[in-house]
Amino acid sequence: ATYSPDGERIVTASFDKTAKIWDVETGNEIFTLIGHTRTVRSAVYNPDGQQIVTASYDSTIKVWAAETGHELMTLKGHDDVINSASYSPDGTRIVTASFDKTAKIWDVETGVEMLTLIGHNSPLNSAMYSPDGQFVMTASFDSTARIWDAETGQELVALVGHEGRVCSTMCSPDGQKIVTASYDGTAKVWNTETGHELAPLIGHEGRVERTIYSPDGQKILTASWD
Repeated sequence: ATYSPDGERIVTASFDKTAKIWDVETGNEIFTLIGHTRTVRSAVYNPDGQQIVTASYDSTIKVWAAETGHELMTLKGHDDVINSASYSPDGTRIVTASFDKTAKIWDVETGVEMLTLIGHNSPLNSAMYSPDGQFVMTASFDSTARIWDAETGQELVALVGHEGRVCSTMCSPDGQKIVTASYDGTAKVWNTETGHELAPLIGHEGRVERTIYSPDGQKILTASWD
């Protein structure tokens, strides 16, 4: 579940093949996004709150008008389940992560596939942009995270050190560090430029599923199956 940029609505993704928009103040359901044929794995707003992108196990991505729930386009190109979809900071592109071992970057206006990020040898859990939009971070079942040039699709660095699937990545607000979450029960902090591991976050007794920086970049929150 994620908030709209103005904080007035929440969008949720569900195994019931839909996404739903909710009013934050009242908790009322505003409308349902219907069109996917399998589980909707993720749903997020674009930076100006006018669109929503959903990623589904039906191997498609859909873009919706946030005010009406009208489907604007369907993005097709992945060959397997899609785990995540998110916008670039300027809202002009979408990056998606798939079980087909690739991430793809799409043009929001046209729906055209711009780049395919190839390098992982196992399914991808997530893909997202850095705060400045200059690079993309991917997390994979192959126990690595990777950093890619967002304009060229070139792999810049691989973050190697986890002993289990990497579930998610998050960039610090200043773009200097990345934190990863893994099935190995740890999170790790890395230097963005060099890929050097800076600190292991040890203490959970189950897989670590998600991590997020505080807005000032001084703290990290982790969520685990423990």
